[in-house]
Amino acid sequence: MSLNAYYADLHIHIGRTEAGQAVKISAANNLTFYNIAREASARKGMDVVGIIDCHSPGVQAEMLHYLDKGDMEELKEGGIRYHQTTILLGCELEVRDPGMKAAHLIAYFPALSDMQAFTAWLRKHMKNVQLSSQRLYVPARELQREVIDRGGLLVPAHIFTPHKSVYGSCCARLNELLDPDGIAAVELGLSADTTMAAHIGELDRYTFLTNSDAHSLPKIGREYNKLQLAEPTFTEFRQALEGLNGRRVLANYGLNPRLGKYHRTYCGSCESIIDERGESVVERCIYCGSTKIVRGVMDRILAIADRETPLAPSGRPPYIYQVPLEYIPGLGPKTLAKLLDRFGTEMNMLHRTSYQELAEAAGESIAGYLLAARTGELELETGGGGKYGKVKTE
Repeated sequence: MSLNAYYADLHIHIGRTEAGQAVKISAANNLTFYNIAREASARKGMDVVGIIDCHSPGVQAEMLHYLDKGDMEELKEGGIRYHQTTILLGCELEVRDPGMKAAHLIAYFPALSDMQAFTAWLRKHMKNVQLSSQRLYVPARELQREVIDRGGLLVPAHIFTPHKSVYGSCCARLNELLDPDGIAAVELGLSADTTMAAHIGELDRYTFLTNSDAHSLPKIGREYNKLQLAEPTFTEFRQALEGLNGRRVLANYGLNPRLGKYHRTYCGSCESIIDERGESVVERCIYCGSTKIVRGVMDRILAIADRETPLAPSGRPPYIYQVPLEYIPGLGPKTLAKLLDRFGTEMNMLHRTSYQELAEAAGESIAGYLLAARTGELELETGGGGKYGKVKTE
């Protein structure tokens, strides 16, 4: 069987069900199961998406509705198919072991029946199973065993962010929270890249994932992965994470970490981004002396690193800086709609359309920005303290 490349964004939230039930409180109301599938297939050009609120009973009812109507199809090897896109069923949960702060973990399962059975187990250990990213009142290792025993995959989410992540707010080493042998992959998050993660030796063994953590439809695909698979299914995805039979992650596409909103330490008193050069670990604001700081991802990595310089293992896929279309100066909704009408999907615009074609459709300025974004040559202003970075226009 031949292997092909597929684009995959594996961390997308649901805001509400079509019946109006809240799922992810901070996500957009139009982020429904069906709308995500349609956006990913028709507009984004994503071959695989992971919807990580599929444990919610209200969401499961909608999944069954579209399967019964024949609008979607459950695949024998895992996942649900909608037109050009396969949906992998995921669930983000919050754990907090004694003596530690909270961390988010994602569980992926092959079939809807597997997720429904997992939901029945979750009901016994959480307060509101309808909602996303809820606290689970069991130890993290117990959750990990439960997921693996049910045929699922466990992936620590956005592992470096200062709020609710394994390294960012919970612990300095994975084995303090989880069994390292039971981790399927790790998700880097928007403020870190492969080079930054290579400061930590215990991560060498794991496949890296770069996902959007989308809380609105436009955010789908702001980070994604290029997978080499025989077909887009859960079984093939599992093999890609394990690097088996030629299946693998070919590339990680993500924000330049400087665009991430938690990349550098931020002072809450004078609102300054501190130490953009990354030469030291910041404990106090160098501008006003305040200790009211939000520790940036780069600074946290330096604090827990076991290597002075990053060292990536042989065969680590390339990390390709991808600036989302919403960051491109001058590319408003009307121009974007015109480009999508001509080129079909965002993946076509980002990867397959020539400069000349872009210039003809949107002008040389926007085409130039898009080409610079494609080659990682855009000049950026650093993000921090919950504020995203941005593309410099001068």
